[in-house]
This record gives sequence, structure tokens and C-alpha cells, in this order.
Amino acid sequence: MASVQTSVPAQGVLSRTPSPALVLGAIASVQFGSALATTLFAQVGPAGAVLLRLVSASIVLLVIWRPRPRARTRSELLLAALFGLVLAGMNLAFYEAIQRIPLGIAVTIEFVGPLAVAITGSRRRLDLLWVALAAAGIVALMRGDAHALDPLGVALALAAGCLWGAYILINARVGKAFAGGTGLAIAMAVGSMVALPVGVAQGGAQLLAPHTLLLGAAIGMLSSAIPYTFEMEALRRIATNVFGVLMSLEPAMAALAGFLVIGQTLSSRELAGIALVVIASVGASSSARKAPIAV
Repeated sequence: MASVQTSVPAQGVLSRTPSPALVLGAIASVQFGSALATTLFAQVGPAGAVLLRLVSASIVLLVIWRPRPRARTRSELLLAALFGLVLAGMNLAFYEAIQRIPLGIAVTIEFVGPLAVAITGSRRRLDLLWVALAAAGIVALMRGDAHALDPLGVALALAAGCLWGAYILINARVGKAFAGGTGLAIAMAVGSMVALPVGVAQGGAQLLAPHTLLLGAAIGMLSSAIPYTFEMEALRRIATNVFGVLMSLEPAMAALAGFLVIGQTLSSRELAGIALVVIASVGASSSARKAPIAV
């Protein structure tokens, strides 16, 4: 794992907010935003919802940060573009997954990505315990009483998890290379362009309906602009293993959001599976070695 330092001075209110509070705020924002996004699937499909999310977040971030791409080096722009590709792919895979399986279960399966980041390169025997606990949790979810999980939904959640792991590592590098949210703004614009063809194909004219645009803007703020900004600021100041411990609350928050916003209930077996993955993620992240990020 990695500790992140930055030569860019933090600015504004976010710089005075404790990093754990930023991460917890991001967790709540993104999961309730994801639950809200499912209400758009019937009108514009998962890809249409992703497009609305990314475009609305891009507009907000570009207005706030006003990045100047011509002032950046080629390697910095490539880094931001890579971040945008990862953002688009992660969101498209995840939204397609939560169309097919419950939100709390999808996030729990997706969490294999951050968990893999937490234990990458470790040779500690204790980490075998965390892997075993996570595997037991996933098996419990697959054999849940209340839901027969769609195999494609599971595969998409796993793909989103791989991209989530990449997101954590690339996010730390973007936060170091760019001041404020300028790198994120560029990445979000790239992600919007990547999602444009498939989003238009699924959403069509419904993407321009006033209600859809309003809801999409809310989702963009909750699921992208707010949490990604909070996470990038937090990753400037805390080690990514500490970040991973805090992010371990994601599956539990997702289950709560799914229940409160769209009425998704989980069986006791599924809740136990989520708990096992959360415990494994906390354990793996807290015991991960700290090593400097190569930039």
C-alpha cells in the first residue's frame, strides 16, 4: 500500500476538514447517489444514467476548477485521460450490475478490488485470513436465501471491482500531479466522452426530459462531483491503507442506502456475507504495508 504526500497546498474548506470525515462523507454520498440512480434505469437505462451522472459532474467541476490542459505536460494529460477511462468503465460496469443484483450485494462483490489493492505484494500469513473471510462472505452472498443472483450482474460487479482498485491507485497519483480538482475535472470530461455513445444508445431522447435531467444532475453531484473531490483531497493527506480501512464501510452503507431509498431487503445470510467482507477489508487495509507511490 502507499502513503501519499503532495507538494500542492490544500485549499479552502476541504483542506480544513479531517480526512476521515471526507472519506465517510464520500461513502454516504456515492451510495445514496447510486440508489437514486436506479430510479432512472427504466427511462434511460444504466448507461444513460452513467452519462447523465458524468456529464453533470463534469460541468460542475469544470466551472469550479477551470483546468488549463495546455499548461499541463503530456504525461500529466495522459494520466488524467487514463483516470477518465477508469471512471467511465467503473461506473458503466457498476450501474449495469446494480440493474441486475441488489445494491448492497453489488458493492460487496465490487469490494474485491480495493481488497486486492490492500494485500498486493503482502507475504504475511495473516492476510490469508482476510482473503478467506472475504471469500466466505462472497460465497454467503451467492447462496443467499432471498435472491438468485444474476451471473452477469456478479461478473459486472467483479469487473467494476477491478476498476475500483485501479481508481484508488490512479486517484492518488492524479491528486499529487494536479492542484485542487483540476485533474479530476479533466478526467471527468474524458469519462463523459467515453460514456457518450453507449449512454445515448440506451437513453435516447429521454435523456433530455426535464425530470430526467434534474435527477441526473442530482445523481452527478451525489455520486461523482462530491465523493470524488472528497476522496482526492483525503488521499493527499492520508495513507491509502488508512483510506482502505475507511472505505471498508462501503458495502454496509450501500445496503443501508438500498433499503432506505429503493426498499431492497437482504436475508440474514446475505447480511452476514457483507459483514465478513467488511471485516476482511478492515483487517487487510489496517495491516497493509506502507510504501511510497512511484510517480
